[in-house]
Amino acid sequence: MKRHMRDNYYVVGEGILTRDHDGAPICERPSTTASLRKFRFSRLGPQGEPGGPELHEPLAVAMTRTGGQPNSGIPAGFTYLGQFVDHDLTMDRTAASLGDAVTVDELLQGRSPALDLDSLYGRGPGHPEDRRFYASDGVKLRVGRTSAVPIDDKTNRDLIGFDLPRTGFGSTRDARRTPDIPDHRNDENLAVAQVHLAFIRFHNRVVDELTARGVSGPALFREARATVVRHYQWMLRTDLLPRIIDPAIVDDVFTNGRRFFEVPGGDPADPYGYGATRTTHGRWNRPGDTPTMPIEFSVAAYRLGHAMIRGAYQWNRIFNSDGPLGIATLSLLFRFSGTSGNLSPGPDDLSDLADPDSGAFETLPTNWIADFRRLFDFGEAGRTDLVVPAEAFNVAKRIDTLLVDPLSLLPLGSFGGRGTSPATIQRNLAFRNLVRSDMVTLASGQQMAELLEIDKPLEADQILLGNGGAVLDGLTESQRTALVERTPLWFYILREAELQDGRLTGVGGRIAAEVFHRAIEGSETSILRTPSWRPDLGPDSDTFRMVDLLLFAFNHDAELLNPLG
Repeated sequence: MKRHMRDNYYVVGEGILTRDHDGAPICERPSTTASLRKFRFSRLGPQGEPGGPELHEPLAVAMTRTGGQPNSGIPAGFTYLGQFVDHDLTMDRTAASLGDAVTVDELLQGRSPALDLDSLYGRGPGHPEDRRFYASDGVKLRVGRTSAVPIDDKTNRDLIGFDLPRTGFGSTRDARRTPDIPDHRNDENLAVAQVHLAFIRFHNRVVDELTARGVSGPALFREARATVVRHYQWMLRTDLLPRIIDPAIVDDVFTNGRRFFEVPGGDPADPYGYGATRTTHGRWNRPGDTPTMPIEFSVAAYRLGHAMIRGAYQWNRIFNSDGPLGIATLSLLFRFSGTSGNLSPGPDDLSDLADPDSGAFETLPTNWIADFRRLFDFGEAGRTDLVVPAEAFNVAKRIDTLLVDPLSLLPLGSFGGRGTSPATIQRNLAFRNLVRSDMVTLASGQQMAELLEIDKPLEADQILLGNGGAVLDGLTESQRTALVERTPLWFYILREAELQDGRLTGVGGRIAAEVFHRAIEGSETSILRTPSWRPDLGPDSDTFRMVDLLLFAFNHDAELLNPLG
């Protein structure tokens, strides 16, 4: 699966949405075998009319104009937790088995969105190909080792457990630095890689806890995974979602259920919901059905995280505004990854990354280990000893229509483009998102507002002026008219958030909350299907936040959460 791009989308009931040789959107009818082997998207709303590059290019330029991106009150680590979650939702755990004998049920479930951490576990330690992700005991997950850097005593040492596991073999550096995890997208940038590593450590600590309780044998892995997944889902429901979505919408969906997307009940004559539709275009589902992912969520609503990205981070003691090597720019977070970068110092323009074998390091340099105190607020857990000064702490950018300027020129490796020479605008993340919406003929914001029965859809002035977001002075009058009449769904959703304190609301809030609810419901392990379950690894039976996960994963030890001091 490509990063920041997808060649095609298999939409249930339609076919494979892709582009022809001239770049125009087309729909190909797949064979039965092909449809089973594609990740399963669905369409929540009607089809829309493509906006075309004549609108997308000036709009993308406006969205990535330098400077002015307001901060939010959300700790910056949630940006990359959100990316980790996205990869969990879209992980295809059967992709490596296309030539194997796989049942229809396995194919459907393996290509369905579920919040079950398959991007962490793969197909489990019993699978012959995925066994390599696990330690020799077949229960714990492997960790990697960093490489010493002679700056001072704390950096001049290899540290086990602070880098992702890497293959370590092959005839090229690129092969040897490949992350040995189920989803290579989680090494696309250093921040998401360090979040993935925290989840590895969380699983391993849960194994230790269960072992101490006397759990052993085959039950140990099963119970460890179930424990991790339930705590993860609880954290998403109670900690992540209310930060990025209007809490009233989250509470409504998780209390009263979904209204529009794969609503329980359905048509008994169509148990899998492939043909049954409602007047709202939402599919029915029955208990046990495998979920799909609406393209409106994947291509628009959940691309909110792109707006949250900072241009630079107070990363650790070494890389910050006052540190010996300066602040950690976003480009450096790409560089010090194994998928987009080469884990090694190099020129600021990342020009050396066109050669995947460039660079001297094959594991993360020790001086690039994350200081989690700068990414998450441990004061929420009462750990004032883990709270850094405000100037050393990173908050996410506000969810709105502005993206930081570095996203106007993505590294080629971040979207599978190494070895190619795309036009500059094609490296602009906003442009890529807008063009992708045309490829899948995504509904406009106005169409979705009507479908979802939004009481107060955005008015023309709100779309054009916003609230401190993208300034659209560069659009012609005809482009502004087109934008108001058929606003690209992604832009519409970000404008909604911009006008609502930086949280998804209206169209975006309803889509995101319902898809998260369905993805938890459709997971093999689900807190929604076991409503009496409560977390036991946090401070009380109602609380388990991301900071609680990190504290447990790192043994409540300040030196492990920040080994560089």
